[in-house]
Amino acid sequence: MSLGGIGYEDKKRQLLQQFQEPGPVRLVKDTSNLFRHRSAASGPGLDVRQFDSVLRVNTDESWVEVEGMTSYASLVDATLEHGVMPCVVPQLKSITIGGAVSGIGIESTSFRQGLVHETVSEMDVLTGDGRVVTCTPDNEHRALFYGLPNSYGTLGYVLRLKSRTLPVRPYVGLQHIHHRDPTAYFAQIAELCSGDADFIDGTVFAPDELYITVGRFADNAPYTSDYNFERIYYQSIREREHDYLTVYDYVWRWDTDWFWCSKNVGAQHPLLRRLLGRERLNSVFYTKLMRWNARWRLTRGLNSLRRVYTESVIQDVDIPIEKAPAFLEFFDREIGIRPVWICPIGVFDRNARFPLYPMDGDTIYVNFGFWDVVTGRDGKPSGHYNRKVEAKVEELGGIKSLYSDSYYDRETFARLYNQSAYESIKKVYDSEGRFKGLYEKCVLRE
Repeated sequence: MSLGGIGYEDKKRQLLQQFQEPGPVRLVKDTSNLFRHRSAASGPGLDVRQFDSVLRVNTDESWVEVEGMTSYASLVDATLEHGVMPCVVPQLKSITIGGAVSGIGIESTSFRQGLVHETVSEMDVLTGDGRVVTCTPDNEHRALFYGLPNSYGTLGYVLRLKSRTLPVRPYVGLQHIHHRDPTAYFAQIAELCSGDADFIDGTVFAPDELYITVGRFADNAPYTSDYNFERIYYQSIREREHDYLTVYDYVWRWDTDWFWCSKNVGAQHPLLRRLLGRERLNSVFYTKLMRWNARWRLTRGLNSLRRVYTESVIQDVDIPIEKAPAFLEFFDREIGIRPVWICPIGVFDRNARFPLYPMDGDTIYVNFGFWDVVTGRDGKPSGHYNRKVEAKVEELGGIKSLYSDSYYDRETFARLYNQSAYESIKKVYDSEGRFKGLYEKCVLRE
């Protein structure tokens, strides 16, 4: 059912009419940033694609009101027109704000602003019992407000929300700081988190080649670099100590090459890059290629013919910063994927408790992002390397996002992701189980 051309309240009423059909339900949408293969969907589809509008930008009170299926590409465009940006903008243009709230969204402002869900003050959520409830941190639906992050649509779908914004300036000046020692590297990240930086992230190219990138807003720039076509942003980190980007290009600096994963489709070759053109050098195009490859199993077939064992290790994990050198040493030894993205996270409100993604308010965490394939000649059990990562994250007191493959047994999953709190919320808002359970969706891939 098309909901185009009508206002939010009318969209909501028509969506509830779709929901009247009994049985399990699923979301109908055009894009997904979940990196796990799932069995074919069944049951009626809730068409939420038209919940994609920015409703209001309030610069006086520093918030934006937006529908849940709005992509960050559209949201950033709308807010920059008013001289502001969302407090946390995940790296890929196709990510929706509702998806970043019910999943986990992070970027280089997270050392100060927290994760995406920590920027939200109010949400309208479609629940499994056919209601649309408005959740805030202090109303009767506060358990759902705090329980929704990391629930991946199994407790409800975000239709509308309010989120904090930040004022911007025209440019971002960058400094790439080179380190050779991981201990000193993470110590400086911790120190920078209490300083005057506007953005902090990092890139690890080798055990002794680590970079911190510090960004600061600027009113003027001596030049600006363009990494949207022939030049590649992540390669520039090794090539220059200082750089300047427009604020728009800084926000989307990783999207053009999907961080560095465009190499997997040959898009970093200069000739192919020119043939693809600017319009195809983006995460939306790469995701389509990835889905096509997964559907037709082309890479899997070629690897079988070559008798090569491969395992996708596509994960983001958050580790307390004092344990970060130990995780990196483990990762170098056991996994070996390069590069690795580094992003510090600070809890925005120490008193807030998000039960499905618990973080210590007094701790700085480091997000390690790694997205590639481990290859070898010797066959391994299913999920061999991913299981190693999961075990190490648990050992070091960290937590893993659930957007990709997970291999936990039920008991471990229940303990790490607070199954008791999840079930109590599920009972109130989806007692008949019209949405999938979290374990079923994220581990069993149903």
